[in-house]
Amino acid sequence: MDLPACHAIFRPCSVIILYPILYFHSMGIRKRHCILPLLGLIAASGAMAQTTWKAEATANAGSGRFAPYYISTNTHGAVNTADGAYARASIISGLDLGERFSWGFGADFIAGGGKGTTYERYDSEAGQWRPNRISAPNAWVQQLYAEAKYRGVFITAGMKEHGSALLCQSLSSGDITYSGNTRPMPGIRIGFVDFQDVPFTRGWLQIEGVVEYAKMLDADWAEDHFNFHSGHYTWGQWYTYKRCYFRTMPSQPLSVTFGMQAAGQFCGYTQYYRGGIKSELISHPVTASYFLKMLIPRYGEDYVPGSHNGSWDIKATYRLRSGHEIMAYYQSPWEDGSGVGKLNGFDGLWGLEYRNPDTQAPITGAVVEYIDFTNQSGPIHWSPGDIPGTDITSNATGYDNYYNNNITNGYAYYGRGIGSPMIISPFYNLRGQNNFICTRTRGVHIGAEGRVSRAVSWRAMFSWRKGWGNYSQPFLSPRSDTSAMAECRWQPASMPALAVKGQIAFDSGSLYGDNFGALVSVSYTGNLTFKKK
Repeated sequence: MDLPACHAIFRPCSVIILYPILYFHSMGIRKRHCILPLLGLIAASGAMAQTTWKAEATANAGSGRFAPYYISTNTHGAVNTADGAYARASIISGLDLGERFSWGFGADFIAGGGKGTTYERYDSEAGQWRPNRISAPNAWVQQLYAEAKYRGVFITAGMKEHGSALLCQSLSSGDITYSGNTRPMPGIRIGFVDFQDVPFTRGWLQIEGVVEYAKMLDADWAEDHFNFHSGHYTWGQWYTYKRCYFRTMPSQPLSVTFGMQAAGQFCGYTQYYRGGIKSELISHPVTASYFLKMLIPRYGEDYVPGSHNGSWDIKATYRLRSGHEIMAYYQSPWEDGSGVGKLNGFDGLWGLEYRNPDTQAPITGAVVEYIDFTNQSGPIHWSPGDIPGTDITSNATGYDNYYNNNITNGYAYYGRGIGSPMIISPFYNLRGQNNFICTRTRGVHIGAEGRVSRAVSWRAMFSWRKGWGNYSQPFLSPRSDTSAMAECRWQPASMPALAVKGQIAFDSGSLYGDNFGALVSVSYTGNLTFKKK
């Protein structure tokens, strides 16, 4: 759904843009010089943290159309087929957070092959549906970036994997705005390295935030996957992501993090099909004004056509004297003003997390989550501006239709949802739709991890969900799915650079189909030490 009038509600997010200027200004640096330390990142002097290289070989096999949900989910799009084998090589140098100025880089490559997936495509000349087989690429660049920091501010240029800033990446079902479920996009991201003290609060209030603009390069996949019968596919899209979090003093027994995430897809070209016939073509060429206006989404003359979505987030962390932590969090999704104004009822991700300070304990962490996307502010959306000349002048801001939009492809990249993987991604649509066909979903997710010994660790995941389709296209009867995964990792003390991981998982139900599979990977990690002054 498009974003109606909610400019005033988005205004707090502008602090993501303004605060870096205030931050530097408070240190006596003039505004026009704020960005100077970031312009010569690689050429300038500074410190670089230890460089790590890694070589990995992975193979997976299964009995279904797809790899089981937990084998392919939240892997940044690295696992794409039910049966496959690939090699991966990377070299990563992180930022040295102990230095005032530091720079780093990353290069990560994947090569291999696997069984493709057969979708359906409409042949307009023959007037019938035909199989359409899509295979994963034999090689691709997973990450390639350079980054630098000056004091508390960083900039990253290129493709880098990012996950949730709020949730546990290894145990959660996934952040509902930015989960780490897809391949990284090439772009520029700027923000705070970590939480920074807000001036004059003596550390009782901290701020963290980022702004990102990226180019979506999955146009070929969207066209290859499309059924050419009904709906639309888009190419030339750009993506933006913003986040602004505030946190109370983390050294206290109780600390609270709260704020908003906002994302959007904009610009590009959209081709519509009706009954197998090409119909309207809509063009939204790239303009500088669109990039500026996407900083703070608004309605009216400044509205940018495209997809606008995000979440209100809050997380409370309570630390016991023993060091054990218990966290409760909630993410409330929005797709337009009704969601921003919290008219979507109980919708959201509700979670509890436990963290053990003993990293060698049998259970080091656990997560229990409930997700509900069924309300969506009701089934009716009516805006008089959409129907010029109408006598009905009232507004009904329902039918949020999370992750879907009538101008852009669904909120996904290479078919995998950028938000919560619990909402079945377009990748799984065998009928070739590029949108999310079942956003009205509710379910539960459980994850836990720990250690059997110093050399052996384990992780387990379980979920159940039920879906009713969308308000516009409900399923004739609800569909459900049960998924589970068990993982064991061996890293011998005599050779800590070596790691062997095994996973076994299954899906059962009508959302993902019946899939059973296993994955084995062997990796070796080494370190290179550089120091540049």
